[in-house]
Amino acid sequence: MNAPANFVGPPGSYNSPLIASPLMPSLERRRLQCYLALLAADVLALFLAFAVAGYLYLGDYGMWQGLLFAQLLLPVFLTFALYNGAYSVLTLMDALAGFKRALMALVISFTAVQFIAFYAKANESFSRVIVTEGLALTALLIIGVRVLMRGFIRWRCGEHVVNELVIDDGGPRVHRMGTRRISASEMNLSPSLDDPHAIERIGLALRNADRVIVSCPPERRAVWALILKGANVAGEVMDETVVELGASGASTAGGQGWLTVSSGPLGLRQRAAKRSFDFVISVVVLVVLSPLLLAIALAILIDDGRPIFFTQKRLGRGNRFFRIYKFRSMAAGRADADGIVSASPDDDRVTRVGRFIRHTSLDELPQLFNVLRGKMSLVGPRPHAIGSRAGDKAFWEVDERYWIRHALKPGITGLAQVRGLRGATRQEHELTGRLNSDLEYLRGWSLWRDVRIMVATLGVVVHERAY
Repeated sequence: MNAPANFVGPPGSYNSPLIASPLMPSLERRRLQCYLALLAADVLALFLAFAVAGYLYLGDYGMWQGLLFAQLLLPVFLTFALYNGAYSVLTLMDALAGFKRALMALVISFTAVQFIAFYAKANESFSRVIVTEGLALTALLIIGVRVLMRGFIRWRCGEHVVNELVIDDGGPRVHRMGTRRISASEMNLSPSLDDPHAIERIGLALRNADRVIVSCPPERRAVWALILKGANVAGEVMDETVVELGASGASTAGGQGWLTVSSGPLGLRQRAAKRSFDFVISVVVLVVLSPLLLAIALAILIDDGRPIFFTQKRLGRGNRFFRIYKFRSMAAGRADADGIVSASPDDDRVTRVGRFIRHTSLDELPQLFNVLRGKMSLVGPRPHAIGSRAGDKAFWEVDERYWIRHALKPGITGLAQVRGLRGATRQEHELTGRLNSDLEYLRGWSLWRDVRIMVATLGVVVHERAY
């Protein structure tokens, strides 16, 4: 085998295996330059904003007052900005993340300074107009200068601010954009722990790499792991078991290794926020719509008698069953308790009132009581009856990921519903689309996203597939 051009020494030699030059330029100093440039730009924006706000309001006196407040705000702002990663690799890679973290540091530091000033009885020393306008202008300038800094970051670090190196040593092919890929066999890299020259060759190949991914057969993973541990890089070894188990992390305890395969999609604070939001909104909606609820109940009673409500066993959070409440829309005694037979457009089981409340989704309103009881959420994956079918298969027979969607409480509405994915599932792909939307919701939950889904739901309350 011929030696690569950047090797010195005879082909296949292990006696003088030197790589003449690094495979990639170092980006560490360049990233540091970008951090310092971002920091300087933020500081400039802070002082300029408060100076301009003060000058526009009170002339020269206001300008000096604004600069004084900026001077008090600066150390607190930098403390929070450095703490929350406003100057980090992530912010160099993702402009939006940089905006969010810098603005969050600004708001928190401003609140902290105002709090201290209040207890020090120093609030009256600064004009509220200057302080308020200065804060707003600082936020705008920080966004502006960081947009301008994107060109500087690309100039110093290129499109990718970290050097990623993939070493192909006979394992599965790694598909990642923006990485440098080398072949261990072609570069004469051999993970031999009993050969210092072979280890040095690998070390030289890894110069200036920030992250190294090795793809190799299972029998060589432990050796590569040892080598990467001593290479002063973020090293990773491919293992298909992670994909098979859906692992999200790893740890060691008692001399044993553990793969984290689930941790719940929401933390304690997120669950508390979602539950509080659900409870408050449900109470308000029930109070406001109580006349409508009574009118629907009366209409059902007059049209088809009792019972007014329909209950059904459905799968909820943690794959546990619960009883869902809905206004009864089918003739008494003709509803399908297990949900095996879905309603059709000309279903003769549906009553006159039932057809209207199903078409307008009003039959779903009693689920607000499920929300109050903590069995459901306003937004989440829709709960399905255990007999539901996609084509001729049970939902979990179509895709085993189906059980993952129950990590959160089921919702009255959800991401799939606002995308128009509702109604009977006559074909398997109709379930797959909904399942993908549910899993997307689980991966990216936020309270703001719940609000947006609820607002979007108003546009699909009346739907052609609601029958």
